[in-house]
Amino acid sequence: MINLAQKEIAHTFGKFIVTAIGVGMLLGIVFVMMGVYRGMIIDAQVLLDDLDVDLWVVQENTLGPFAEASRVHEDLKDTIHVIEGIAKSEGITFQNLQLPSKEGPVRVFAVGFDPYGDINPINPKRLVEGRGISKSHYEMVVTDKTGFHLNETLRLGRDDYKVVGITHGTVSSGGDPLVYISLKDAQELQFLYSNARIRNDRARGITGVNSHMVNAVVATIKAGYDVDKTAEDIRRFKHKSVYTKEEEKVILTQNLIKRASKQIGMFTVILVVVSTIIIALIIYTMTLEKMKEIAIMKLIGIPNSMIIKMIVQETVLLGVLAFIAGNIFAHLIYTKFPKRVVLETPDAFALFVVVIIASILASIVGVKKVISADPAQAIGG
Repeated sequence: MINLAQKEIAHTFGKFIVTAIGVGMLLGIVFVMMGVYRGMIIDAQVLLDDLDVDLWVVQENTLGPFAEASRVHEDLKDTIHVIEGIAKSEGITFQNLQLPSKEGPVRVFAVGFDPYGDINPINPKRLVEGRGISKSHYEMVVTDKTGFHLNETLRLGRDDYKVVGITHGTVSSGGDPLVYISLKDAQELQFLYSNARIRNDRARGITGVNSHMVNAVVATIKAGYDVDKTAEDIRRFKHKSVYTKEEEKVILTQNLIKRASKQIGMFTVILVVVSTIIIALIIYTMTLEKMKEIAIMKLIGIPNSMIIKMIVQETVLLGVLAFIAGNIFAHLIYTKFPKRVVLETPDAFALFVVVIIASILASIVGVKKVISADPAQAIGG
C-alpha cells in the first residue's frame, strides 16, 4: 500500500525539515527550563550534603539563615555539645559578599566556620587546587566559577585575603558561587561596624557591639540516639528553632524555590502550548496547499480514513523530528547558562510523551479540513 505521508514529506522535504528544526528549538528551550529546575534542586542541597550534619539550631521562630535572618550566640555551640546524644557542634555563618575583580564585582555566598573545629563544610572531594583553611584570619577558599586563581589576593573590608584553595561545583541554594572564610573573619565582616558607625552609635548612646554571633549552630548525633527526640529536647529547653537534615532540605527545595519552580513551570507550559499551536498551523497550511489533491483522492474513492491517517502521520513525524532537534539543541546550549542545568533522561521521555500528545491534538485542525473537503473541487481547478 502506498504511504501517502511518506510521499507528501518527500515532496516537501526541505520545508518539512526546516519547520521541524524551528519547532525543535522551542522544545529545546522547554527541555533546558526543565533542566534549570533540576539544577536548582541540586544546588539547594550542595551545602547541606557537604556539611552532612543532623541538626540545624537557629534563632527561635525562624526558618534559619537560608530563608530569613537568624542570629544566635556563638557559645550556644558549647551548650549544645554537652546535651546527651550530641557528637559534634559548631557555629557557622552565611552572608552574601561582593568580591572585587578586574571584570567587576563578583557576587558570592560566603560560609564562615572555625577551621580548628570539628565540622568542616569544605568537601575534600570538591577541592581541585590548593588546600583548605588552616588559619584564623585572612585565608579564603573559592569556587572555580568565581574566576579567581590560587594565591591571588582579594580585598575585603579593610583586610586582604589570600586564595589558598579552589573548589569545583560548590554553589549556594540561589546558584551563587560559594566561598569559605574563617569564622572570626566572617564575624568581623558581618557583625562589626565601621569606626564611623561605632562613633555615631556612641553619640546616640548605643554601646556594646557583640560580634560573637553566628547564623546557626550545626550538630551531629551519636550513633543510637534519635534525631527527632534530641531536636525536640533542644527546642524545649534552649528555646531555639531546630531542624533536622531532612527538614532543612524541605525548607530549601520547597519553601525557597517553590515560587521559582512555579515560574519555570508556567514558562514550560506556555512554550509547549505555543509549540502545539505552531505545529497545528503548519499542518493546517500544508493541508490547505493540497486541498485539490485531497479532493481528487476523494473523487477516485480513497476513503477519508486513509487521508486522515496521512495527516496524523505527518503531524506525529513532525513532532518526533522537532523533539530530536530540540534535544540536540538543548545539549548544545545548556553549558552556556550561568546556573547549573541538569538534563535528565526521565525529563526527556516525559517531554517526548507531551510532544506526541500535542502533535496528535494539533493534527485535529488538518483532519477537520480533510473531512469537510468537497470532491467537486477536483473538477474545474
